[in-house]
Amino acid sequence: MRRGIWISIVLLSLLVGPAAAQKHEEERVENAGTVMQEILNAPDSIPKSVLDKAYCVVVLPSVKKLAFGIGGSYGRGVMTCRRGSNFKGKWGAPTMMALEGGSFGLQLGGEETDFILLLMSDKSASSILSSKVKLGGDVSAAAGPVGREASAETSATLQAEILSYSRAKGLFAGMSLEGSTLRPDDDANKDIYGKKLDAKDIVFKGVAQPPSSAAKLLATLDKATPIRKS
Repeated sequence: MRRGIWISIVLLSLLVGPAAAQKHEEERVENAGTVMQEILNAPDSIPKSVLDKAYCVVVLPSVKKLAFGIGGSYGRGVMTCRRGSNFKGKWGAPTMMALEGGSFGLQLGGEETDFILLLMSDKSASSILSSKVKLGGDVSAAAGPVGREASAETSATLQAEILSYSRAKGLFAGMSLEGSTLRPDDDANKDIYGKKLDAKDIVFKGVAQPPSSAAKLLATLDKATPIRKS
C-alpha cells in the first residue's frame, strides 16, 4: 500500500513539475509584454527613431538586487528579434534570457527594476544568442536616449551595439549596464517550449511558434515599430 502511494507521489511530481515550470515562464513572458506596453505608452519613452533601428529587444521585468556581493543583480526575461535574414520582418518567437552581475544594483538601492535592452546590430544579436557576453566588453553598450523627440543620431547611440533602459519606482531612464552579462536561458526555453531548443534556432531558423503568452509583447512591438529602418 505504502509503495503504491509513493509511486503515485513520484508520478504526480513528474507531471506537476514541468507544468509549474512552464506556467512560471509563461508569466514571465506575459510580464515582459506588460512592461513593454506600459513603457511605450508613457509620455517620456524610448524614441521611435531609436526603436525603429533596433534588430532585437530584450525585456527583463523585475530584476532584483542580490542579497550578497556589491551591487550584484540577477534577472530573467525575454528576447525577440525581427524576422528575416535582414531583420526587417515582424517580431518573432521569443527566446528566454538571463542578466547577471554588474554594479547597477547598488545604484538602484535594492529596488526591483525593469530593464529594456535594444540590440542595434546583427552582430550583437548573434553574439548574445551564441554564448554569455559581457556588456561593455564583448559588445559595446550605452545608456539609451529618452524622450519621444530624442534623436537616434547622437554619437553614443550610433556607436553602441546595445542601448539599455531602466524603470524603477515609475521613473524611466537610460542606464548603462556595463559590466553585467547577458546569456540565453536554455532551461527556461525548455520549460516554455516543452523541449530543448537552441536560442539561435528559435530566432534565426524559426523552429518554434510564439507561445500565447507572447501575444501582448509581439503585438505591442509590431504596432510600435512594424519594420526596421536603416
